[in-house]
Amino acid sequence: MADIKTRDAVRGTIKTLDKAAVAGERMKSAYAKTKDKAEQGYYAEENSPTEYAADKVSHASGRIRDEGIHQFNKQGQKNTQITKENIGKAKDKIADFKAKRAKKAAEQKTMRNKAEQNAMRTMGQDGLQEIQGTASRPAVSAAPAKTETPQTAANSLIKTRQQGKRTIKTTARNAEKTVKTTAKGTVKATEKGVKTAKATSKTAIKTTEQTAKAAQKTAKASAKAAQKAAQTAKVTAKATAEATKATVKATIAAVKAIIAGTKALISALIAGGWIAIVIIIIVVLLGCAVSLFGGGSDSTSYTPVSAEVEAYTPLIQKYAKQYGIPEYVELIKAVMMQESGGKGSDPMQAAEGSFNKKYPHEPNGIKDPEYSIECGVQELKAALVSAEVENPIDMERIKLALQGYNFGNGYISWAKTNYGGYSYANAVEFSAMQAQRLGWEKYGDTQYPAHVLRYYPYGRAFTSGGNQAIVEVALTQLGNEGGQPYWSWYGFGGRVEWCACFVSWCADQCGYLESGIVPKFSLCSDGVNWFKGKGQWKDKNYEPQAGDLIFFDWGSDGSIDHVGIVEKCENGTVYTVEGNSGDACKQQSYPVGSGSIYGYGCPNY
Repeated sequence: MADIKTRDAVRGTIKTLDKAAVAGERMKSAYAKTKDKAEQGYYAEENSPTEYAADKVSHASGRIRDEGIHQFNKQGQKNTQITKENIGKAKDKIADFKAKRAKKAAEQKTMRNKAEQNAMRTMGQDGLQEIQGTASRPAVSAAPAKTETPQTAANSLIKTRQQGKRTIKTTARNAEKTVKTTAKGTVKATEKGVKTAKATSKTAIKTTEQTAKAAQKTAKASAKAAQKAAQTAKVTAKATAEATKATVKATIAAVKAIIAGTKALISALIAGGWIAIVIIIIVVLLGCAVSLFGGGSDSTSYTPVSAEVEAYTPLIQKYAKQYGIPEYVELIKAVMMQESGGKGSDPMQAAEGSFNKKYPHEPNGIKDPEYSIECGVQELKAALVSAEVENPIDMERIKLALQGYNFGNGYISWAKTNYGGYSYANAVEFSAMQAQRLGWEKYGDTQYPAHVLRYYPYGRAFTSGGNQAIVEVALTQLGNEGGQPYWSWYGFGGRVEWCACFVSWCADQCGYLESGIVPKFSLCSDGVNWFKGKGQWKDKNYEPQAGDLIFFDWGSDGSIDHVGIVEKCENGTVYTVEGNSGDACKQQSYPVGSGSIYGYGCPNY
């Protein structure tokens, strides 16, 4: 019976373990379903519009998270209740087993007492019969024999009965011991099974709770990921919209500038007759095409002025009209853009000009933007008049006027007297002359006209490329001998072969060294290697352009011996300006493809 009960307890334990395993499987299934729902909720609206997708994903992720947590809590509570019920049943079985064991022990004790009483009765009757039989038996008259007395027989009977009693007690003790041992083993086995069931149940409950927590974290992570994706989509959409708005705004600004410029031109030139108006409009439309679509290179591209400059348009129009130059509003805006970008209290940088009567004559001395515009408009008008500019597309005279606005009007009269007008070369010469006279390291901006005209809506169609500047600088040095200004500028303490130093010096005067357009080199081979490394190299059969660098190999032995600057290429002849040609700066010419030519470096001006 004890064996059967033990097996029942073990079976109960096994059932508990099975239920715990089933609970774990159910939790895994619920977790998988929740994960699937989270993923489906995240990707369900992938192809929807951005705002809708953001709201939909956020709602789905919250709903899936709440549902997952609810399902896990529900399943965990159910498994906990089942486990508690199993533990209660196991305890009831143990209590029932203990009661039955106590009842059986009581029955065994009762049976033992009855057995002892029956044995006593039986032994008492047998002893009495034996005593009576001895007393009635006749004595033998033969030879005298040894006989037991009634007292001896009684003693023997008593001893026998005592031995029987001891035997019964021993048997009873052994039986009780056996019962106790068996019962104790059964109880221990049952208690051990119950403890195992408890531990298994606790483990199952703990696993269930951990699984629920993991599922909650997964649901939260999925929700966060979905929300983050929605936010990213919103940011991307917003950035795209802002970029589109900026592009449209820039295009509108350019169109407005062109329309304003065209209206001003028509108003200013109406007195010239319809033929003049038609010619001007054609030229302006050409400038419009360049400003809207670009001219194919950086030197002819148009850059719109900043929003800060545009904000000053009403004031610029006011003072341009007041001082008689209403058709030059766009040029005034281009000057402001170059001077300050429309920022600060002196946006026209007019404090040092002669029209400033209120503030100190020092950089940024004016503290009133409107007064700065009033002074700047007067300063630019004076330059336009001095340069004899005829209209807003008289580009050569406008460049003279602009350089005068930067250097001061003294430059305009000097350039007209000595060179008949503006050139980059004479701007460099005037700057060097003024810097030496004043003891300054540098005077003004020698490329001021080019810098301003990049912001002029239709003027860039009429400006020459940057490759001409280095030619103009080189032409100003014709006749110089010995090369001392060039090799000393480079850093040499004594005379060296100075053709490469001369080219580098000319490039530096144009700002090409600083911008990285031309390298600084004193060895011809270093110049060749630089251009080849940049992919800006052409062989000797190439027809060069003004500003290209020409390298020579006098002996056709593969070594580079000399370098110069291409002035122009016409009718199969290359014209150059070279330093250290007979130890002097000279102009030379060669047939295209000449055996003396090694090749050309072609800067990306």
